[in-house]
Amino acid sequence: MPLTDNQHRFGMQLAQMSRGWRAELDRRLAGLNLSQARWLVLLHLARFEEAPTQRELAQSVGVEGPTLARLLDSLETQGLVRRQAVLEDRRAKKILLCPPAKPLIEQIETIANALRIELFTGVDEADLQVCMRVHAKILANLERS
Repeated sequence: MPLTDNQHRFGMQLAQMSRGWRAELDRRLAGLNLSQARWLVLLHLARFEEAPTQRELAQSVGVEGPTLARLLDSLETQGLVRRQAVLEDRRAKKILLCPPAKPLIEQIETIANALRIELFTGVDEADLQVCMRVHAKILANLERS
């Protein structure tokens, strides 16, 4: 089946929106002295109910283990996270947030929520639901391929 103009434009627009959204958030978070990769790790870590293993966190963030290890080294040096050995598996480490990370994450969330409010201005809730269904279908197709 040949690719339609809309399918081609949709993919290009989605990539442009993703890059632009992340770049704008990164610009707004620049004053917190965190790279995009580090604030992303903190946000993902904060969303776990229980401390994840390093492998679980890497999967959540969408990075390889060695990449996450370097990010965690830097976050650990800043006193924002700490690694804790897992008793059942000596190779595994749980990643815990340290107290100084909590107010920082609150700042990140506040800034990110303000951006979301701006970006969704004028977007109808029904249109957003349709868009989310389309994205869910594409994600499901990606997982099958």
